[in-house]
Amino acid sequence: MTLDFGAARLNMVENQVRTNDVTDLDIQDAMRVVAREELCPPQKRYLAYAEAPVEYAPGWFMMEPRDVSKLLQFIGPLPTERALAIAAPYAAAVLRRIGLTVSELKAGDDLKAAITDGPYDVIICEGAVDATPKTWTEALGIGGRLGVVVRRGPVGKARLYTCGEDGLVAGREVFDATPPMLPGFAPAPSFAF
Repeated sequence: MTLDFGAARLNMVENQVRTNDVTDLDIQDAMRVVAREELCPPQKRYLAYAEAPVEYAPGWFMMEPRDVSKLLQFIGPLPTERALAIAAPYAAAVLRRIGLTVSELKAGDDLKAAITDGPYDVIICEGAVDATPKTWTEALGIGGRLGVVVRRGPVGKARLYTCGEDGLVAGREVFDATPPMLPGFAPAPSFAF
């Protein structure tokens, strides 16, 4: 039996995205079209539309559809904006479909290094970090938005950072999420009795 990815994609939007208060029609429309399964290794394509993160490279995961759609909605991407997708292949594809120009930092890239092609209007990361790197917030242009999950325990907090007219960046928690940690971004182990 062959899996009907088109039907699975539509079910994902109806049952994981819309039911979690993602009302942005551009995001919904893009997610109905972007073939998430093509970003998965062949042996994991059947997991593309599951309510779970999907490993697309050893140790690297796509965020589950609910979380990435909510993060995108809080960011509020607009066509013609410049975006940076950090370890975020699915978000990059959705943003391109909406009409943004997207650069990517991929699995294996130095994700903590200075970002030289900014400033960006939109930055999104599909993995969790223990702390948001300063290089990421510094890459935001005036009015820019960064969405990332900060996780120091079993449950993380999706954070939205915005860059004001004065160039200062402020962040706030927007929802709970539990994506896997990005490789190299887990907190250092500490000794405890």
